[in-house]
Amino acid sequence: MPRAILIVLDSVGCGAAEDAADYGDVGADTLGHIAEACARGDAAREGVRSGPIVLPWLDRLGLGSACLASIGRVPPGLHAAPRDTGWGYGVERSAGKDTPSGHWELAGTPVPFAWGYFPQSEPCFPQDLVTALVSEGKLPGILGNRHASGTSIIEELGDEHLRTGKPICYTSIDSVFQIAAHEESFGLTRLYDLCRIARRLCDPLNIGRVIARPFVGHSHADFRRTANRKDFAVPPPSGHLLARAAQAGRAVVSIGKIGDIFAHVDTGTERKGASNDANLDLVLETLPDLADGGLIVANLVDFDTEFGHRRDVAGYAACLEAFDRRVPEIIERLRPDDLLILVADHGNDPTFRGNDHTREHVPILAHCAARDGMRIGRRGSLADVGATIARHLGLSPTPAGEAWF
Repeated sequence: MPRAILIVLDSVGCGAAEDAADYGDVGADTLGHIAEACARGDAAREGVRSGPIVLPWLDRLGLGSACLASIGRVPPGLHAAPRDTGWGYGVERSAGKDTPSGHWELAGTPVPFAWGYFPQSEPCFPQDLVTALVSEGKLPGILGNRHASGTSIIEELGDEHLRTGKPICYTSIDSVFQIAAHEESFGLTRLYDLCRIARRLCDPLNIGRVIARPFVGHSHADFRRTANRKDFAVPPPSGHLLARAAQAGRAVVSIGKIGDIFAHVDTGTERKGASNDANLDLVLETLPDLADGGLIVANLVDFDTEFGHRRDVAGYAACLEAFDRRVPEIIERLRPDDLLILVADHGNDPTFRGNDHTREHVPILAHCAARDGMRIGRRGSLADVGATIARHLGLSPTPAGEAWF
């Protein structure tokens, strides 16, 4: 019985979507702009990388062709594939450009509603929410209460947090309420408990995620976020790919933050590494023992959190190149009837204004030795990915999406 491996390259978009103007993202192009910066020599970093972008394995799978189909040009350093199968691009139907909506749609269940968002004003959170959070969390107050970059606001307010015990609460253009606190002085368990309170308080506002952002260090000079981030997400719509697999008694393995994104329901065995490489190691460790008919879903978040949001072009390029070097390891471990799909959930162009996600098409790259001639092309919904995997595994169809074979 065939198996399937879905790896989400978090934020690796391939050109502004048709509705990008609705999100202020006209002209965004994560892959294209990174490749152009590399070609100009603007994405060099001593001891890390230099020169044009080098992605031979992704290019061989059709990344250059996917970009060409999406934006009408091949980014420098990539090439149009000699074959017309195994590659394409997806268009998100769900409103917004957040991680849950992208992943849920990839799993065959587009988001049927509009998320709630916090305004750009300062303070940005409703006073009754703050009052309830302080009361129920037994807090001396909160810091932040505005839109901010997570790393910047921790550097700015971390010392005051240590001195006062007040957690740092902030948001972004996404539907999210984030709480940063020192992992040792505030306590990781206490931070998680506080996020559970915030999750309940945010439900009436239709906020997609509450995120715990623990950090360590002694002062603003050495604060750093840890791998113990935890997302408290709204449960996904029913009938998604993971639920279909779990209900059919199939093995499901969720790697990275997939468990958080799907609210830890029907996510099977959850494993989380501290980096892209660590999560890829978990994929490779899982593959030999994955049962027939099994499903691996992995999220590689470093592209987004470490480099996209931080507008680090050189770091993003190096991260792409590091992933590319590991692609053959994955392919070598596949059985002939295993289906591997590499895809993204949204964009996060590090050359674009601000530090938030960008509304973009996403590349879709598929490999299965036993399925020659997979013509993907333009997919009108990311749900086609989930529908395709469901058909490959012999599962009941997902609520939305059309398989490409």
